[in-house]
Amino acid sequence: MAKLPAVTPRGGIHVDHSGRKERGKASYYALHFADRKMANGRKMNPNSNIAASKTLPLGSVAKVTNLENGKTATVKVEDRGPFVDGRVVDLAPKVANELDLKKRGVAPVEVKPLTVPQPDGRVKLGAGAAEASAEEIRQAVDTTKELAGR
Repeated sequence: MAKLPAVTPRGGIHVDHSGRKERGKASYYALHFADRKMANGRKMNPNSNIAASKTLPLGSVAKVTNLENGKTATVKVEDRGPFVDGRVVDLAPKVANELDLKKRGVAPVEVKPLTVPQPDGRVKLGAGAAEASAEEIRQAVDTTKELAGR
C-alpha cells in the first residue's frame, strides 16, 4: 500500500479525518490565553498537553516531533488554530518547553495522529499509531473517547 503524503494545510480550517501526518511549523499559546475558552468549551491550561489544529478533529491525540532536535510530545487537540499560514499546530507552553521551541517561538514539526475521532462516533488509528506502544494506543483511544463524550 502506498503511503499518503503529509498534509500541508494552507489558510482556513479543513478538518481531515484520515489520520495522515502533517508537516509545518509549530508555535505556542501566549500566556494571556490561559483560562480562555477553547473550541471544545474547556479553558486553556498552559500546564497541560493540549494543542490547536486546523486539520485534526477535536479530540484527536497526536505525537508532535520537533524536526530540529527530534524531541517528541503527545498532545490532545482541543482547540482550533493557528491562524497563520504554514503553521500546523499551536501548543500549550508546557509542551513547547518539552520540545525546546519556546526560545525561538516557532519550529518545524511533524504531527502524527495516534487517534482520530470519526463523524460516525468511531475512533480511527492514525499514522502515529504504527510507532506507538499498545499502552500508548490504549490511552490515546480512551482520551479520544473521553474528549468526544463517548
